[in-house]
Amino acid sequence: MTESGKNSPYRDRTKGENLDLFERMRAGEFKDGEHVLRAKIDMASPNVIMRDPTLFRIKHVSHYRTGSMWCIYPMYDFTHCLSDSIERITHSICTLEFEINRELYDWVLDQLDVLHPQQIEFARLNLSHTVLSKRKLIRLVEESHVSAWNDPRMPSISGLRRRGYTPEAIRNFCDRIGVAKADSMVDIALLEYCIREDLNKHAPRVMGILRPLKVVIDNYPKDKEEELEAINNPGDPSMGTRKVPFARELFIERDDFMEEPPKKFFRLAPGREVRLRYAYFITCVDVVKDPKSGEVIELHCTYDPATRGGDSPDGRKVKGTLHWVSAKHAIPAEVRLFDHLFTKENPNEVEEGKEFTAYLNSSSLEILTQCKLEPSLADATSESRYQFERLGYFCVDSQDSKPGMPVFNRTVTLRDTWAKILKAQKKKT
Repeated sequence: MTESGKNSPYRDRTKGENLDLFERMRAGEFKDGEHVLRAKIDMASPNVIMRDPTLFRIKHVSHYRTGSMWCIYPMYDFTHCLSDSIERITHSICTLEFEINRELYDWVLDQLDVLHPQQIEFARLNLSHTVLSKRKLIRLVEESHVSAWNDPRMPSISGLRRRGYTPEAIRNFCDRIGVAKADSMVDIALLEYCIREDLNKHAPRVMGILRPLKVVIDNYPKDKEEELEAINNPGDPSMGTRKVPFARELFIERDDFMEEPPKKFFRLAPGREVRLRYAYFITCVDVVKDPKSGEVIELHCTYDPATRGGDSPDGRKVKGTLHWVSAKHAIPAEVRLFDHLFTKENPNEVEEGKEFTAYLNSSSLEILTQCKLEPSLADATSESRYQFERLGYFCVDSQDSKPGMPVFNRTVTLRDTWAKILKAQKKKT
């Protein structure tokens, strides 16, 4: 059985003495910590929260709204219930650690005879590969592990919004995980699934190249340009189509070419024919390398004019389809790729002698500055969302994007069959 608490020597002061001291606290006569105002309840209560808890303390700091008008501040347990009552909250939803505080929540409201909301507790949401504790999030910001509260890697509402998460996806995620009384860890993959599901329905498709490799189509007329029709969203015909320019010189993804391709690599390689999305079949006929580094810097290809639109009249098939942009018409862009903020699934579980920051992912942000996008994105507005075909879902950054130099944040990746194959191969080795 819990022992009774020891009464404060000041517990039996008169009302007059208490009122006088409280007015002097309010007037700023005392230093921080010199006096507190406590509720006189029951020092023998089995719930230690009810043993004359502190209601007000002295703190000589400026308030962001009221300035230096006040030097006394209410404690959370006193503020929480009264704020709910004033705002006419009917059900105050708290996490499980506040279950023991419910008795004080009810006591304050009963003593003042005001509207009495009902406090209900549930388990805290724990999301893998991140932290949701405000205390820990503050440290991430103050210690510059992230740029700000709205850093797209942060699990804050402003961070999720800047990254491109929609309200619908977040609500769907909350509906799926439900409310529980027991602590559990929710895999962040479920949140990513919810945003993919939403953006797959509503985000227009575009073509963007993150790591450009130049392609020259040798048998395409030098001065010729044409516009090809591209589908905005194959799942929603009402979103219509758009025109994308095509010319002799293009950019493709550097990862879409291998000089010595392994099995199951169906993209471009010397002598191999692939399809350019919405355009033509092309065949790689020559590879240009940097004489010093040996890096591939340019590909020379030929195209089949009869395959305009992406199909061959003779019925021949190709296994690879690549996205591309016209070099002449492409707009430059910066693209930011995000990964999990922490390498550890549960960074709250720390090894002895370590802090949660020891598990920060040093590769959680990659900035690409040489990206090339189709010209339809030149006027993309802040926070507008797109699927970059074969690459993922992206959102126009609300803070750093500028006219003529857009900045895109990757919201979430697409499933990549080849990436899964590479991952499996690495595990085997």
